[in-house]
Amino acid sequence: MIRFLLNETLVELENTPSDTTILDYLRGNHSHKPDRKTGTKEGCCSGDCGACTVVIVEPKNDRLNYQTINACIALLPALNGKQLITVEDLAEGKTLHPVQQAMVDHHGSQCGFCTPGIIMSLFAFHHELPESRPEMTEALGGNLCRCTGYQPIVDAANEIAKLTPSDRFKHQEQETLQKLSALKSQLDNSAAGVFMPNSEQELADYLLKRPQARLLAGGTDLGLEVTQQLRELPALVTLTSVTELKEVTCSHQVLTIGSAATYRELEPLLASYFPDFARMLSRLGSQQIRNSGTIGGNIGNASPIGDTPPVLLALDAQIELRKGNNIRSLPLEDFYLGYKKTILEESEFIARIHIPLQSHQLKVYKLSKRYGDDISAVLAAINLELNDKGLVTKARVALGGMAEIPKRAMACEAALMGSPANPETLRQAQEAIRSEFQPLSDVRGSSDYRLQAACNLLERYFLEMSGHTARIIAHA
Repeated sequence: MIRFLLNETLVELENTPSDTTILDYLRGNHSHKPDRKTGTKEGCCSGDCGACTVVIVEPKNDRLNYQTINACIALLPALNGKQLITVEDLAEGKTLHPVQQAMVDHHGSQCGFCTPGIIMSLFAFHHELPESRPEMTEALGGNLCRCTGYQPIVDAANEIAKLTPSDRFKHQEQETLQKLSALKSQLDNSAAGVFMPNSEQELADYLLKRPQARLLAGGTDLGLEVTQQLRELPALVTLTSVTELKEVTCSHQVLTIGSAATYRELEPLLASYFPDFARMLSRLGSQQIRNSGTIGGNIGNASPIGDTPPVLLALDAQIELRKGNNIRSLPLEDFYLGYKKTILEESEFIARIHIPLQSHQLKVYKLSKRYGDDISAVLAAINLELNDKGLVTKARVALGGMAEIPKRAMACEAALMGSPANPETLRQAQEAIRSEFQPLSDVRGSSDYRLQAACNLLERYFLEMSGHTARIIAHA
């Protein structure tokens, strides 16, 4: 049974299909319930426009943590043991919430279709814990407005940023914490079409019995199968309560990341070790996506345009796979077999990612039509080491969007190894890229564009590595 708080009301769902989206549940698209909440809008149904934004609340360090998600692609199991807040829950009678009032005062709405989602993003921004509060532009980066223009919305956000939360949600924080604590103790691990394991061992044992079950972590890709491909997902396993897969540890000069850790959780940690990796994550989807999407999901999806695999390839990451009680580790580069094909066996799942904390000169470059919240046309992760004579002693050049899988540019690396970091070496390495890759042309970029872009990004790396003291000209 899926149990959660809808505002302050306990909801228990036993027979509702687990592949129902939160948006469809709220709007009553399946049940025609009289108390449906239609303030949450359906726009793109792809997690892009933010019209469907709602807020999920759960305990964190003895406080409440407020985060936005896209209700259009989030499935009901994501609510288990949490509180769901929608735009209808904010006002008290005829008194608007301070976030709503700020939007009114600054004329931040015209047609109003996008406004509920923007309100919810600002509500979460208002309640963010001080140590994790995002920039205002990040908080609003997943909400599109096509008629008002953003200045009035930004003005409202700037007003909200100056306020300390003092609404009924803040006043009831301890009461809500107690309710969620009591709710957690009542959770079981089964509902209609979904198994909800409470440990990694339970997960491993269950998958041996049900190898065809689909894993649901953030669901930012899986949800699209429901909304865009109209598929039914009758057998789900949600990782919401598998805390071992969310842990991040550092020991023996290795950073170990649980596969269910979200992008948002990883950003501040990666900033300490791999600043360019963290900066790239801030451009991976919107805040709503980063609150839900997981690094294991990005790897396991096996998309040629996934943003994290090329970076992990450049860092010599290993992945830990588990099947029952058997665990194996292998280099990430051995995981991908072809387009959307991996080495995963039946009942096997990605448990952890191990990144060695060795010296590096990692740079990550993402090219997309929009700076943020967009899919990469090309992503380059480049990591070279030079000795005191200026010779390349280690080369890792990994590219996304250039082949059927995220791929190391092996010929390019071979051209770099043992060579001086000079214009001639750069030219040879660029020629190797051109000979090794034959990217497709699609709406994000032509094959010629992608090849030229990859070569240009390698030149950019050389320029940055040299401190811009000399202009390196590629004779391509």
